[in-house]
Amino acid sequence: MSAPILNRRDIEFFLYEMFDVESLTNREKYQDHDRTTFNGAIDTAQAIAEKYFMPIRQKVDANEPTFDGEKIHLIPEIKVGLDAVLEAGLSAPTSLYEDGGMQLPMVAASGAFAYLSAVASTSLGYLSLTHANCNLIEAHGTKDQIEQWVKPMREGRYAGTMAMTEPGAGSGLADLTTTATKDEQGNYRLTGNKIFISGGDHDLNENIIHLVLARIKGAPKGIKGISLFIVPKFLVNEDGSKGDNNEVALAGLFHKMGGRGHTSTALSFGEKDGSVAYLVGEEHKGLMYMFHMMNEARILVGTGAALTALTGYQYSLHYAKERPQGRLLSCKDPESPPVNIIEHPDVRRMLLTQKAYSEGAYALCLYGHELADDEKTALTPEERAHATTVLDFLTPIIKSWPSEWGHKSNDLAIQVLGGHGYTSEHPVEMFYRDNRLNPIHEGTTGIQSLDLLCRKVPMKNFLGYKAFLNVIEETIQTTKDSETLGAFSQSLADAVVNLREVTNQVMAAAKSTENNNPDLVFSNSVSYLNMFGHITIAWLWLRQGDLATKALATEPHIDEQKFYKGKVQAMKYFFNSELPLTYHWGSLVKNIDSTSFDTQPDWL
Repeated sequence: MSAPILNRRDIEFFLYEMFDVESLTNREKYQDHDRTTFNGAIDTAQAIAEKYFMPIRQKVDANEPTFDGEKIHLIPEIKVGLDAVLEAGLSAPTSLYEDGGMQLPMVAASGAFAYLSAVASTSLGYLSLTHANCNLIEAHGTKDQIEQWVKPMREGRYAGTMAMTEPGAGSGLADLTTTATKDEQGNYRLTGNKIFISGGDHDLNENIIHLVLARIKGAPKGIKGISLFIVPKFLVNEDGSKGDNNEVALAGLFHKMGGRGHTSTALSFGEKDGSVAYLVGEEHKGLMYMFHMMNEARILVGTGAALTALTGYQYSLHYAKERPQGRLLSCKDPESPPVNIIEHPDVRRMLLTQKAYSEGAYALCLYGHELADDEKTALTPEERAHATTVLDFLTPIIKSWPSEWGHKSNDLAIQVLGGHGYTSEHPVEMFYRDNRLNPIHEGTTGIQSLDLLCRKVPMKNFLGYKAFLNVIEETIQTTKDSETLGAFSQSLADAVVNLREVTNQVMAAAKSTENNNPDLVFSNSVSYLNMFGHITIAWLWLRQGDLATKALATEPHIDEQKFYKGKVQAMKYFFNSELPLTYHWGSLVKNIDSTSFDTQPDWL
């Protein structure tokens, strides 16, 4: 069955109506662009996706990377597709022209990259992690490091990774044991083991540049003693040619349930003399530097999750419109022909839920991209500072909400197809497996929830928390008097009031001498994350509903009417069926429900 990868009209709605990317051409960095160049980038990405990645989508899934003890083997079509992305300048579309990029605004770049991300799954991780690696070194490295490592990565000759997790530490980075020792010449030698390193080994590039967290010998314990190092797979000779192996050895591959185009590796560093390592920035500030890449990767994870949900929705929608089966309850004639399954109310419920989840999730990610752009290119220092504050606060939600609810959307796509949904003849079961990785990638949902409730909310006297709620309040104020949207605006206002009450109570409990156990007080942090995430998505749907309502008032062409009515209906669904859940989650948080906390290990 030939189904569209994505709905192009929806991409254009987000770019040109909701986020008004054309207005950014007034900024000096983007003055060369207009709607034509933005659409051109989307056209190019879509063409590459359809030519190089669509034909191999299921082949990549069926042929995961293998390791023969000496070398990793990938199907060759992956490199062909990645080279096409590189040649088109889409591997780093937001980078400056002189760095080989297209100098696109981040929202426009996300719109262009959408087709590639939706169809190529994690195969594009080789490029996106390299781009994030470059951004970190450019922000915190020296000029020599940028020249030696970033330049060939931007050219596509080298690849980049981030290496944090260790077998004995997992997400507990304070316990990492990888060690760097300074020799008499002031150089560093690094030894240790890292696991779950995405893209940690392959033969797609001539070198791989690892950004590795390690503890310098004698450093303080905990996260304050962590430093960051550049560790190339191969040393580089003075003339720029590839040198000796830098004692970076592949210990093995992890075999994932999805995302099989991207290697997941266990790496061993410095088993003999130690891997040569180059310090980034200052000693003991490594985790702070790594957050530059981690936060970028978290937004990429959320965006990938949203797009996997969107493409699953499109596939199941297309299927439902073409698959005849059964008759409606109101039909009493057994001789009548079967109806297409989209006519069945429960199928429409599942499709509308997918639409609300996936389009809401993508709107959230694009908002994150807009903020990331504004913190660098907004016209005033105040606007840039505000964008930084809100983006930092929202990052746990941008990463986790699409990851959690995106794979729930893919679950519904399987259900729409019925028995065909869980067979490999259709890709929706693959989408589900691919997307199920995302609640774990770059920090589990539990970790993100603790980051939000324990750190981001109270940070700087609740600065980010207050700033973002003010943004929501602005939308409430502009929609409260609308005949169509007034009731939804009030529902969102009520949910925000409840959110504030819940937040005040849990913060008071955290300070109370009566509740002096933070493990208990914050034991429902995931419920808080769910509540805040759903309120955020409701706000984004109210914005979409506002735009759609105004467009419908102009009596557009019939196809446009259908599009905008779909937006309004998805907004109604989210407010009627999803937003009420926030009160249940809030009750668990503010009442310090101890059901999970009180459960003893030997009861399970």
